[in-house]
Amino acid sequence: MKRLLPAASWLVAICAFSQQAVPIPFDAAFCTSVLSELLYLVMEITTNYLITGATGNIGSLVVQCLLDRGDRPRVLVRDAEKARSRYGDRVDVFVGDFADATTMRAALTGVDAFLLVSSIDDLAARDEVAAQAAKAAGVKHLVKISSIAVPQKDIGTGVWHAQGEAAIRASGVPFTFVQPSGFMENCLWWASSIKSEGVVRSSAVDGKSPVIHSEDIAAVATKALTTQAYVGESLRVTGPELLSYPEMVAKIGARIGKPLRFEALSDEQERRQLLARNRPAPMVEALISVFRAMREGRLAKVTDTVERVLGRKPISFDRWLEQHATAFR
Repeated sequence: MKRLLPAASWLVAICAFSQQAVPIPFDAAFCTSVLSELLYLVMEITTNYLITGATGNIGSLVVQCLLDRGDRPRVLVRDAEKARSRYGDRVDVFVGDFADATTMRAALTGVDAFLLVSSIDDLAARDEVAAQAAKAAGVKHLVKISSIAVPQKDIGTGVWHAQGEAAIRASGVPFTFVQPSGFMENCLWWASSIKSEGVVRSSAVDGKSPVIHSEDIAAVATKALTTQAYVGESLRVTGPELLSYPEMVAKIGARIGKPLRFEALSDEQERRQLLARNRPAPMVEALISVFRAMREGRLAKVTDTVERVLGRKPISFDRWLEQHATAFR
């Protein structure tokens, strides 16, 4: 919002063009291109953004991307003080829950582009409320952070996100779905057992997946949110390489200079481990289904989406580890 300099420079160029003494032949294609660019710039200047999950991982990174562009987004949060402590007066804070249609409608009034970052609890129902509120408010573009597991029919998190995507499609609001693979940040769940026992245990065994850095997810989401280039698309975003949990554990050990080991678990052993960590039962079953899919090789595919959208390679796990190694020491 309010990025005036590029538009101003275009207007100066057009004024100079119109005042030239020598007549220049009319070029319809050129004029169409100029008008299209001006329309895009005007949209950039006037676009209002709403970001949910703005104090969480992906949402906060998208907010920062927008602030770096010179935009002033709205944020929908449960804790206004937490948001103000993080962003000061650089954002407009709305308090509410996007499972609540009333607070959603209030936050979405006057919004053009909307980033939906849903919590796992009752995800599909929350997405439906958000989609209907966006439709009622006249939102022009909804970008949802979804999951690369959506096409799979038996992976818990993918099923939930598929239901959310279906509700958004049914609403008729123009959409983009950003579908990331597993987050590199999920490895931080291993920190406690690495520090106390030097071990990581999982039923994923040696199954591989193309884990992705949260900064890449946020950058792709920001690009989708601030352009019309990806409306109607599902952007399947991954990291640059396939890695197994044992391979990641070995990289962590090498980085922190500590011998680590990986122990394979059965599904039942994994279930007991996750329940002991107070994970909700539906999430436990969803994670076990993810680990099973990894073992079966169903998530072992690298895409070029990050490079296609951002014009650069995805951030590597080695780089992520440089940023987070202290968490494992």
